[in-house]
Amino acid sequence: MSETGKSLRDIRKRRGLSQAELSRASGVSLSVIRKLEQGERKSARLETLRKLASSLRVPTMRLAGGSNEDGPVEGTEERWEDVRRALEHPPAVPELDDDMPTVDGVRSALLASAPFFQKDKFTELAHVLPPMLRDAEALGPEGRAVRVRLLQLAGWLMVQTRQFEAAEVALQRALDDASDRMEAASTVNTQCWLLLRQGRLDEALDLAVRWADDTEPRISRATPDELSTWGWMLLRVSAAAVRNSQRGQAADALKFAKSAAVALGREYAPQSDFLRTFGPTTVILKSAENASVVDRPDVVLRLADTIPATGLRPTSNNRNRHFLDVSDAFAKTGQYPEAFSKLSDIQASSPEWLPNQSYARTVLGRIVEGRRTLTPEMRQMAEDIHLEI
Repeated sequence: MSETGKSLRDIRKRRGLSQAELSRASGVSLSVIRKLEQGERKSARLETLRKLASSLRVPTMRLAGGSNEDGPVEGTEERWEDVRRALEHPPAVPELDDDMPTVDGVRSALLASAPFFQKDKFTELAHVLPPMLRDAEALGPEGRAVRVRLLQLAGWLMVQTRQFEAAEVALQRALDDASDRMEAASTVNTQCWLLLRQGRLDEALDLAVRWADDTEPRISRATPDELSTWGWMLLRVSAAAVRNSQRGQAADALKFAKSAAVALGREYAPQSDFLRTFGPTTVILKSAENASVVDRPDVVLRLADTIPATGLRPTSNNRNRHFLDVSDAFAKTGQYPEAFSKLSDIQASSPEWLPNQSYARTVLGRIVEGRRTLTPEMRQMAEDIHLEI
């Protein structure tokens, strides 16, 4: 029996619940519970574990025997091989016949590649990132700032595409080279997201709480950069806590994040960094995400009506993730055409992003289960995002 199955069985029995009673309370099928406890399944998706943990009144990680998130999509490891090599095995010195890179040159290349990051152009990034990373490494101390920024973006991209080991390397190198607290906090923000994606909820929560405490400003004197940094740390606290079935802590963190957003009064991106955009709209987006995690599709749809979606930048950090939550809410409430329409919107704007999202496969799976017949477009999307039907 796996660690997850043993914990589930032991806690269920201590609560005095039968498998059938736990199934009714949690909404998890009796078959899944039986297979977990009998060792036929080693673990389950984080969403399933959260439902079981919530019904058993324990943190989600009490049931998790390790990471419960999917690994990289088939074929992506080959795509990112050169990027991983540049991150994990940077050259000690440039090749003898290479021209020495310059700080201005690497900075210009990074600026030119910014649209690729913002629009999830993975094919282009797989091509341009390896030489940029090698050049940035060769700059020495004078290139610290541009190197940190490049490592932050590379780490974010590796999290996005589930190259988790490479992401850890990139983000740790960026953190080691950070020159001040704000720059370090930007990296830690992505490290928290990495831990969340890996299902390491306790670690994500501890890290986010520590940095939220460390970056908390005095509201009356806080700069926009300080408010944005603190606000994002609070959002990470809330995200980790709600997934770990600690709703009170999640709600408290979200309340403080709202205070930071109100103090800002607008969406603000420190140093034009699209990854750190924070403000009232961002808080609503994350409130909807939390509602999705705890199976409140009604709240997701209500909050979606208050969000000026036309003003959101089409990046995976906001518009796409939010549309996945909305699509899931439609699917959970039986509105399958609307659910598929939202998925189609994401695929149209970010076709390389969607296949990397296990959440997208979950949502499309709900649509498939709820439909009597599938359209050709649904079958094609299932193939595109690697969902077996």
